[in-house]
Amino acid sequence: MNKKTLKKLIDVASGRLPADLVIKHCKIVDVYSGTITEGDIAISDGIIAGVGCYEGLKEIDAQGRYAAPGFIDSHIHIESSYVTPEEMGRLVVPYGTTTIIADPHEIVNVCGLKGLQYMLDAASETALDIRFMIPSCVPATPFEHAGAVVDAAAMSKPITDERILGVGEFMDFPGVIHAQDGALDKLMLAKQVGKLVDGHSPGVFGKDLNAYVATLIHTDHECSSVQEMHDRIAVGMYVLLREGSACHELSHLMKGITQYNSRRCLLCSDDRQPKTILEKGHLDEHMRMLTKAGIDPIVAIQMASLNAAECFRLFDRGALAPGLRADIVLLDDLKDFKAESVFIEGRLVAQKGCYLPEVKRHSIDNVRGSFHVKDFSLQKLRLKLSSDYVTTIDILPGGVVTAKGKARVARDEQGCFKYDPSQDVVKVAVVERHHATGNVAVALLRGYGITQGALAISIAHDSHNIIVVGVTDEDMAVAVESLISQNGGMVLVKDQKVIASMPMPVGGIMSDQRGEWVDEKLSEIHEVAYRELHVKEDVEPIMTLCFMSLAVIPEVKLTDMGLFDVTTFSFIPVEA
Repeated sequence: MNKKTLKKLIDVASGRLPADLVIKHCKIVDVYSGTITEGDIAISDGIIAGVGCYEGLKEIDAQGRYAAPGFIDSHIHIESSYVTPEEMGRLVVPYGTTTIIADPHEIVNVCGLKGLQYMLDAASETALDIRFMIPSCVPATPFEHAGAVVDAAAMSKPITDERILGVGEFMDFPGVIHAQDGALDKLMLAKQVGKLVDGHSPGVFGKDLNAYVATLIHTDHECSSVQEMHDRIAVGMYVLLREGSACHELSHLMKGITQYNSRRCLLCSDDRQPKTILEKGHLDEHMRMLTKAGIDPIVAIQMASLNAAECFRLFDRGALAPGLRADIVLLDDLKDFKAESVFIEGRLVAQKGCYLPEVKRHSIDNVRGSFHVKDFSLQKLRLKLSSDYVTTIDILPGGVVTAKGKARVARDEQGCFKYDPSQDVVKVAVVERHHATGNVAVALLRGYGITQGALAISIAHDSHNIIVVGVTDEDMAVAVESLISQNGGMVLVKDQKVIASMPMPVGGIMSDQRGEWVDEKLSEIHEVAYRELHVKEDVEPIMTLCFMSLAVIPEVKLTDMGLFDVTTFSFIPVEA
């Protein structure tokens, strides 16, 4: 803002000049005092000049609708929606979301800092204000090959970008608690540049929690119980109440909200797929859940706006008051929170569920594909065993945690695993795709249900190598090769023919298409997986598989380096 713009703002606020825009006849939600007042909102150059009675060069009649601050999602991975930042804006803005705090952990694990730059560039093409946290854990673990290594030295330049608010979720809580050099270097970097650090500390209590928070790690979105939530608020953290497509903690954590701690509670999605957005909305769904549980609607709006703004030091938004950004949502009521109109910096950007700006897309050339696979062959999928008794990765319904199982399996004449239709035990393989190491690790998966063909994806948290599950080596090999040729995504194969697929050319983890197209394709893939491959109906075929290589979630997982026991932090043989 220059001096001329400031003078104009003062003149509009004082009534000496007409506003650029006045939204008249509003019920204004005052998140500071917890009250509702009636009046107009005057806007000058995208800034709220005043609330009261005003005249403008342009006037919009709110017709008595509630005016609330724009909603802020306090933690989300855009990549987990399978769409690009521009498309994410088109999807969520009509539901009243005007700002999101994004952690590009996935694309940076694939493409390194050029992935971060792509996200920054693409974010500039949407009306949605996307702020970023620089990922803290690239790679997420040393037990697999990611696409990049981003240490404190590599973070030192991008973290100074004003669009980056701080360091992303610090999943390496053992490194913090035990004061390891790599973790300390990243924390010191944040302190030196005066930026925030997001937390991630499931199951950390007592003195370990004190050690974690003593570093001034600011937030946590991984609370699984009300006690965990209260413990974190008590030591000064903000708690991000999560309701996404995969994780649903809000319904039980909101039981821990009180009149004293509500201002330390924020709302977040973490992940939100197009299907969820198109069917349920975004933060408006969170607020509906809160109010149905008896939470005051103004408190719900505080959690979706002011609390998040203060937590992330976005002091230019979060409320409807003079001097703040004119990020405004007109709501039909404070029960369903349906957004009739959405303004970002005083510009009408959505109305009656429709995103109004033209959707422009940034080039994906710098992050296209990212597949560097060496010497892959059908032979690498063979699993030679020295015993009939094996360790299995057992799927547990409804989550991403697995169990370490044991089974007796059949072997062929060469001693290789042989699929037995009477057993729900099949091969799963991870193919390294970043550095052409040639690594292919094979293990056994139980509980997936597949009895025909194979399914391969390049979304495999957190390093996003290729993961494939199948009944025959031939189908698995076709699935992997087809996946590489289409620049990643998802491929389903039966009788060595592709029967369904969804290309995801942006790093192999995001589509460059509209959210509705992604939703339609994903629904088709689910249907084919159940109908043709016979994946169990209670298993989400894609999301379940993509977490089978996440070597930080118990009990046993598979990375490109081998079968990994998370409880002992060691690689183990497939033979039991």
